Amino acid sequence: MAFIYYITQIQFEFGAIKLLRQECERVGISRPLIVTDAGVKAAGILQKALDALPGMTVTVFDQTPSNPTEAAVRLAAGLYKTGGCDGLIAVGGGSAIDCAKGVAIAATHEGPLTAYATIEGGSPKITERAVPLIAVPTTSGTGSEVARGAIIIVDDHRKLGFHSWHLVPKTAICDPELTFGLPARLTAATGMDAIAHCMETFMAPLFNPPADGIALDGLERGWAHIERATLDGSDRDARLNMMSASMQGAMAFQKGLGCVHSLSHSLGGVDPRLHHGTLNALFLPAVVRFNAEAESVQKEHRLDRMARAMGLASGSDIPEAIKAMNARLDLPAGLAAVGVSQSQFEAVIDGAMADHCHKTNPRIATRQDYEGMLRDSM
Repeated sequence: MAFIYYITQIQFEFGAIKLLRQECERVGISRPLIVTDAGVKAAGILQKALDALPGMTVTVFDQTPSNPTEAAVRLAAGLYKTGGCDGLIAVGGGSAIDCAKGVAIAATHEGPLTAYATIEGGSPKITERAVPLIAVPTTSGTGSEVARGAIIIVDDHRKLGFHSWHLVPKTAICDPELTFGLPARLTAATGMDAIAHCMETFMAPLFNPPADGIALDGLERGWAHIERATLDGSDRDARLNMMSASMQGAMAFQKGLGCVHSLSHSLGGVDPRLHHGTLNALFLPAVVRFNAEAESVQKEHRLDRMARAMGLASGSDIPEAIKAMNARLDLPAGLAAVGVSQSQFEAVIDGAMADHCHKTNPRIATRQDYEGMLRDSM
């Protein structure tokens, strides 16, 4: 068992769900609201969480949509208040955890959620009154269990980021057993999300050697194990390493992300049916090619260092290696395969230019640059 304290407290082991009550007591939660979704409930994972909370009064919100919305946050916050709850437990993938972070704001802060969005200058308005949260991830992708941010579609249909250290879960309970049996396509898409986090963080230009080291190790683990995890949902070693890669990507991306995420956040707002991890996988090759010309990337040999972690000969091999990996994982071949059309480009570019990840890319993209990346990803 590894006990880690980096950004937050992490319990990482097979069967760690059994520590849920202990962590509630440590944090001071006695009447939790569990935020989850219908799939997690149907898979029996919600019941495992309830079984780990004997004697506690628990309220459940199980209506988190695949892309969390402000409307869902309002519903859950209403349950939180009527249930007399004093804390949150998120059980699920990034959607459930991000929805719970929205509830952490909405249950204790006045006004519309949009007022607290990062691009609206809202981060300083999120205070220590935010509801304490424990996160139990059931996928290996977003790493939201160790992150200070959440991505939520607000009422005006924009997909916005919310960032505050007050939103970091008090405990992350990382139990690889909870990912056993995750469908292959979802394993692949969430796994590529984790890989994208590690790669974009490592390419981001800010000086943060610890984040770089965590990201490179996470990339190596994720790249080496994603196929095994996708092909065999019960492969313990692969599941453990994918959950670690996911956690590490989010530990590291406090440093910043880039154009992959500014594009996927924006396109996910334009068409909420699209899966965030799948979009990241599709955008990665074009963005890596775009970033190859960045001075910081060239000077510090960043692509070659990533290539070594991926078992490739050269950084120039990365874009095609990602495309080949996507194909082996049976992910879509391009944006056109998921229903994206060129008529959506202007709206996507508008959102990407405004996204909080836009300015932390190693090259600041223009509208024309984003259009080129979209075309390359079709």
